[in-house]
Amino acid sequence: MNEQTRTGHEVIQDYLRTLDGSPGVYRMLNAASEVLYVGKARNLKARVSSYARPAGHSGRIARMIAETAQMMFLSTRSEVEALLLEQNLIKQLKPRYNVLMRDDKSFPNILIGKTHAFPQIKKHRGAKKEKGSYFGPFASAGAVNRTLNQLQRVFLLRNCSDSMFESRTRPCLQFQIKRCSAPCVGRIREVDYADLVADAERFLQGKSTTVQADLARAMAEASAAMEFERAAALRDRIKALTAVQSAQGINPASVAEADVVAVHLDHGQACVQVFFIRAHQSWGNRDFYPRTGSGAEEPEILEAFLTQFYDDKDPPRLILLSHPVDNADLVAQALSDRAGRRVELAVPQRGEKAELVENAARNARESLARRMSESSTQMKLLQGLAEAFDLDAPPQRIEVYDNAHIQGADAVGGMVVAGPEGFLRSQYRKFNIRSDAGANSDDFGMMREVLMRRFERLLKEDPDRKSDTWPDLLLIDGGQGQVSAVAGILADLGVDDIPVVGVAKGIDRDAGKEEFHRPGERPFALQRNDPVLYFVQRLRDEAHRWANGAHRAKRSKSVAATPLDEIPGVGATRKRALLAHFGSAKAVSRAALPDLMAVDGISQAMAETVYNFFHRD
Repeated sequence: MNEQTRTGHEVIQDYLRTLDGSPGVYRMLNAASEVLYVGKARNLKARVSSYARPAGHSGRIARMIAETAQMMFLSTRSEVEALLLEQNLIKQLKPRYNVLMRDDKSFPNILIGKTHAFPQIKKHRGAKKEKGSYFGPFASAGAVNRTLNQLQRVFLLRNCSDSMFESRTRPCLQFQIKRCSAPCVGRIREVDYADLVADAERFLQGKSTTVQADLARAMAEASAAMEFERAAALRDRIKALTAVQSAQGINPASVAEADVVAVHLDHGQACVQVFFIRAHQSWGNRDFYPRTGSGAEEPEILEAFLTQFYDDKDPPRLILLSHPVDNADLVAQALSDRAGRRVELAVPQRGEKAELVENAARNARESLARRMSESSTQMKLLQGLAEAFDLDAPPQRIEVYDNAHIQGADAVGGMVVAGPEGFLRSQYRKFNIRSDAGANSDDFGMMREVLMRRFERLLKEDPDRKSDTWPDLLLIDGGQGQVSAVAGILADLGVDDIPVVGVAKGIDRDAGKEEFHRPGERPFALQRNDPVLYFVQRLRDEAHRWANGAHRAKRSKSVAATPLDEIPGVGATRKRALLAHFGSAKAVSRAALPDLMAVDGISQAMAETVYNFFHRD
């Protein structure tokens, strides 16, 4: 065996001479230079020497050592810095033996704006750049929407956009159904609306009993003054507030702010359940299914999950855990440094906090059981798909493509992805059609553009196909013509080993009579009651739904667009001011320079820019 192919603890032993006791990050690579594992260490030499022993390792670590052909090292100034670098490298490299969190979506918040005299209450996701009060995170958009609906019934805050607010001349339906106080048409004074905003913020901060007491006192005063209509309105708000409090579910009295994180492990698969507790209220829960690194145990899974989960999120002051984590002090310090305040990790043994953890653990256990059952069914369907389409093995990644447009307008291509775990929604993609194919209603041209962009990027990012982003099967909504065209596109790119199947409507375009087309072969059909047929229909329908949704969103945006959007320097505020002053974009285009200068917020220079835009000739 030559030097380049040596593997195992003897190879690791050779590196000890070059290491010292500084903190840092190490990478273990196999003979093909693929990263097997990324780890951190307070003392690099001590940590690596533990791998150099020929025995005494768990099965997982022993397998990893046996495959190791080389190592790489990075020194850091502290162990905390090593921990953060380790998790960044894990996310980037996705080593086989590391625990990896696979769902990294942002979480929605509730935002009460501060830039308008009558603030809007709305759902917000992403960077907190807009000025206002943020409350969250909520586990899902559904949890936010439910809370927003309840808050509107209690506090009557508007949810309409600023442009809609400015254009109203009479109350909308929200006012009629008692979910808005109609500030847009002067049905409430600014000072009274500010009181509603303050009440809503107090409620979202967990001070609901104070809000309820104030409402009860105001109702009594209105009743004593014989203002019965106002008293009845306050009574309805108190009822709505009571309904909100009863609908909150778990409302811990002793926990004002915490994330409850529990893990359940079964046969190498893990589910991590996270409950968000804010303002003594449960704001929903989310389950995650991290990759367990070929056999990691609960403490290592939780440590990796916490550092990856809070990489782009603000951690709460308290995190309640189902299991102690490895290096708890180090993780707490890293999270505290990130938050700019103290973050505590705790594994409660009794009391209300322990009950919260037990509830999260039960949810994790039940969620994992459901997922494993669904995965078993999904694997049977993938096996049936492989048999029906003569594939070498059940596909691990299926990509389904569809286009959507109306006579070429607002053309969009859509790609959905499915695999052993069902639909992988985080992998879905939309493609705005840039070529003339959209304008010409050329479905073949649109499909060519979508696939060229998709696979040119794949070839650029992963030419050796080492990642799991390469599909095992392409499903196309179409017949023999589309399939032949797609096969030709892939051949032009040098990708000729990915099976392509076209799904055509078949006789009378009737669901259940689909015909399947493959390059160079006769079309065939499946039995109407075949589960594989239903599976393919679901895949096709999901692609159709996704592409149509993208098309509708693009069409709505184009309908709402005006020529003002194209003027340099005219943003949302100036656009609203111009439309409010002149009534329409057409009237703005006809306005004289002095008239443009009369609009609030439009300087002489900006007025000249607007005027010149419409009078270029």
